[in-house]
Amino acid sequence: MLIFATNNAHKLAEARAILPMSIASLSEVGIHEDIPETGVSLEENSLQKAQYVFDRLHKACFADDTGLEVDCLNGAPGYMTARYSGEPVDSTRNMLKLLAEMSAATAAALRCTATGSAATAALRQRRGAQFRTVITLIRDNGEICQVSGIVRGRIALEMSGVGGFGYDPVFIPEGYDKTFSELGEELKNHISHRARALQELLKIL
Repeated sequence: MLIFATNNAHKLAEARAILPMSIASLSEVGIHEDIPETGVSLEENSLQKAQYVFDRLHKACFADDTGLEVDCLNGAPGYMTARYSGEPVDSTRNMLKLLAEMSAATAAALRCTATGSAATAALRQRRGAQFRTVITLIRDNGEICQVSGIVRGRIALEMSGVGGFGYDPVFIPEGYDKTFSELGEELKNHISHRARALQELLKIL
């Protein structure tokens, strides 16, 4: 059995679909409190969560931390992705803040660009982004390993779709014209940042 430092049903389903072993959530192993996340990077937060669980149970576990890194916002919201608009965590409020900030950031680029196809190309370039997931594994013997997964894409002009969670309604992965929310869970599980990080984790288990 491997403990996943989360109670997020979407994350658990994704991990259980990829990893060929028994995966236990925090609540299933008796941890019900919120785990502190005080790091200033995805790597630090992922390690902090995994270390918390290992120190409590001394069993093999892993934790993830994911950030949305937007090109024109210099990598923001990054490690602050979940709490971008403050507490309490609210995905809709986060997305509205992101869309507003990106609208302001891209306006200048569009004013300097001709209309038509050139403007469309400039807009897409300014809306480039990536999801990045870092997973920290702590083995039974205390050995620590980290892996990561990235999916490039762009931020949509507005929220679209009802599936998924977090920023899925505004993120369009590279090679597609629909958001993660519109593409559906099965396809997302094959191409997402977390899926790619889990595939890397699988290689070292």
